[in-house]
Amino acid sequence: MPFFQYIARNSTGGSLKGRLEAGTLDAAANQLLKTGITPIEINELKQGSDYLKVLGRKLRSHKPRIQDLIFLSRQMYTLMKAGVPIIRAINGLSDNLTNPLLIDTLKDVVISLESGRELSTAMSQHPKVFNHLFVSMVKVGESTGQLDGAFGKLSEYLEREKETRDRIKQATRYPLIVLGFIVVALIIINLFVIPQFSGIFSKFGADLPWQTVILMTTSNFMQDYWPHMLVASIGLYIWFKHSLTTDKGRLYWDRFKLRIPLIGNVLYEALLARFATSFALTVRSGVPLIQGLNVTGHAVDNAYIGDKISQMRVGIEKGDSLTRTAANTKMFTPLIIQMIQVGEETGSVDEMLENVAGYYDREVDYKLKNLSSAIEPILIIVIGAIVLMLAMGVFLPLWDLNAVIQK
Repeated sequence: MPFFQYIARNSTGGSLKGRLEAGTLDAAANQLLKTGITPIEINELKQGSDYLKVLGRKLRSHKPRIQDLIFLSRQMYTLMKAGVPIIRAINGLSDNLTNPLLIDTLKDVVISLESGRELSTAMSQHPKVFNHLFVSMVKVGESTGQLDGAFGKLSEYLEREKETRDRIKQATRYPLIVLGFIVVALIIINLFVIPQFSGIFSKFGADLPWQTVILMTTSNFMQDYWPHMLVASIGLYIWFKHSLTTDKGRLYWDRFKLRIPLIGNVLYEALLARFATSFALTVRSGVPLIQGLNVTGHAVDNAYIGDKISQMRVGIEKGDSLTRTAANTKMFTPLIIQMIQVGEETGSVDEMLENVAGYYDREVDYKLKNLSSAIEPILIIVIGAIVLMLAMGVFLPLWDLNAVIQK
């Protein structure tokens, strides 16, 4: 579709300039009018440098990183605490950001605010940038008149979330790199190294050791069928990416991740810490319990845990207590269930959930520190077995050949 450059006025009479994508000139005008903007002049961009700039901007656009959202929340808290008007604050922030998608989103949010919409409503139009938790917290801040406090809590939550993600990435980076090098090394050996010995072994005319037979069979298979294996790998990757876009596929994948030996339990407890932190945040901010569970189910970013949280929400809607619904999901240890029960009886659920989050954070921290020491022996055994197999498969027949030559 073509791109159009427009000059317009908002509901307060202010002048606006920008670009948009639409099928026709009339469609572009209608698109502006629907957002409360009155177009003055609309011109189609020529196929040239302007179009390439817009296209390049779209190609560079990607989902904002968590660092971008932390910066946004922290700056919004500071500016609103100082009494800066919200539209002026957002306009000032958009000039200091580097993510094109986030900049365009904030500009669209400003247009929605100038047309009379609430900030939470404007943000909800961009689910790729602002998730359910972010929008719900902003909405609560608007209804209570403490929007600055909502952004402050969001910045704290996002900083804690980033710290947890960084720790998990740091702990899993080493084994993933080692496994990647092992796979690459096996491919190179089977395609280029072993074939050099296959000609010698085939002329030997003697029975070869079973290790050599396995290596030669694997190498011949990869040489004969590597195009098919490449196509199959690409097809498998495309199928996997497509399955993640379906509810059923994502549910299976998210559940599988939690069952990976050594790593799965750490991921599971990290998700429980995320659940407790986000749920405590919604409860403390005054979000209704059922709505808070609904928001938290999306915030944990795991379909399997999200399904468990949905079970809690359904149970509370039927009249069950939070403690009973939490116990029915089999997510928490008896100690955590008891803490939730105490919080429910004393009216301090948010404090107890914070304690739950702290408990799981400490568990995750401890296990991450020991994860490398637990994985290293396994990697050493795997690498040692591969090297031993290669050495025996290559050198055993060479030794037999040497003995025949000496005779």
